[in-house]
Amino acid sequence: EDHHHPHPTAHTRLVKNCKLGTMAIIKSGKVVIVLAGRHAGKKAVVVKTFDEGNADKKFSHCLIAGIARGPRKVTRGMSKKKVEKRSRTMKPFVKYINVRHVFPTRYVVDLDLKKAVDEADLVDAERKVDVKKNLKKLFEDRYLNQKAVTSEKKAVGSSYFFQKLRF
Repeated sequence: EDHHHPHPTAHTRLVKNCKLGTMAIIKSGKVVIVLAGRHAGKKAVVVKTFDEGNADKKFSHCLIAGIARGPRKVTRGMSKKKVEKRSRTMKPFVKYINVRHVFPTRYVVDLDLKKAVDEADLVDAERKVDVKKNLKKLFEDRYLNQKAVTSEKKAVGSSYFFQKLRF
C-alpha cells in the first residue's frame, strides 16, 4: 500500500481494525448513534446486521430503527394527561445504514424490533408508513412503562435511548 513507511501508520492500523472489529460490537438490540445523513446525531437500535453486505449494498450494513424526534420534556408538576400527550411526540425512522456511519454505544435495549420491522415491508413506501406507526406505538409503550424492564442493564439502556443526545 504505502512504500515510504516501513510500518503502517496509526490510521491504516485503525482502519484495518475497524473493518474487523465493528461487526462484532454491532448486534441487534444495541443502541447506536447515527453519524451521517439526515438523522446524524440521533439514536437508534440495531434491528439486524448484514456483515458481508448483499447484492445491492456491497458493504457491511445494518437495519436500524431510531427516534427522529424524541419525547418532549416532562416535569413533576404536569398532569398524567399532559405527560402522556408530551410523550406522543416521538417520530421514528427506519433505514439501512453502512456500519461505518453508526457509532455503537455501550447500551442495549430489549425492544423486540424484529417482529415490528419486517424487511419485506420496507420496499414499499406505504407499508413502510405502517412499520413506522407500529414502531411509534412500541417506542411510546416502552417510554411510558420504563419500570417494567426486566434487567437493570436493559433499563439503563432504554432510558439512555430516549434521552436527547447533547452535543
